[in-house]
Amino acid sequence: MMEKMVNIFLFGKRYEVPENLTIMTAMEYAGYQLVRGCGCRNGFCGACATIYRIKGDNELKACLACQTTVQDNMYIATLPFFPLVKQVYDINEIPVNESVMMQLYPEIYACVGCNACTKSCTQGLNVMQYIAYAQRGDFEKCAEESFDCVMCGVCSSRCPAGISHPQVAMLARRINGKYLAPGCGHLEDRVKEIRNGDFNDLIEALMQKPVEELKELYNTREIEK
Repeated sequence: MMEKMVNIFLFGKRYEVPENLTIMTAMEYAGYQLVRGCGCRNGFCGACATIYRIKGDNELKACLACQTTVQDNMYIATLPFFPLVKQVYDINEIPVNESVMMQLYPEIYACVGCNACTKSCTQGLNVMQYIAYAQRGDFEKCAEESFDCVMCGVCSSRCPAGISHPQVAMLARRINGKYLAPGCGHLEDRVKEIRNGDFNDLIEALMQKPVEELKELYNTREIEK
């Protein structure tokens, strides 16, 4: 049975591709060689930020090309890397209150509440809300609200105030993880064991195994409940 084909437009040029492909695989089907903007190919890295619209609909939408299935008469353009402002700081020395945001990311207080960041988020996050939490120094809520951010930068590309939302969220999650979230004893113990070299022999033995055997070990591993 032949696959159903749909028409898509990549950078203005029409291509006919199978309807079950993602935008990323459709680009490869059309002959594009993806050497940038493809990253993990599983929706975790945010490298494949893409904008599109459907013929007859003027709304411009943002997505990740590796996760989004093509539609008939879809006009597609990938976004270049967006240069976020990334401040340098020592997590061991920063103040754990709202003043840290004023010092490092003061532009968040220029937010005009347009909600363009939320509307453009490829993950469907309430971006404007987690920025509001950051403004108030509520790092725990900011960390929770932004947890699924893949740092694709689409929100920042749409922001009239020039806010680097993903970096603000990253700072909040780091503060929350280091200072606010409850400790995890067994994780701390495991980190000490790794630093002491307790697993060096095991790691070395694993590195000598063929790939197929590693896959079998992974697939039959005992999963902690």
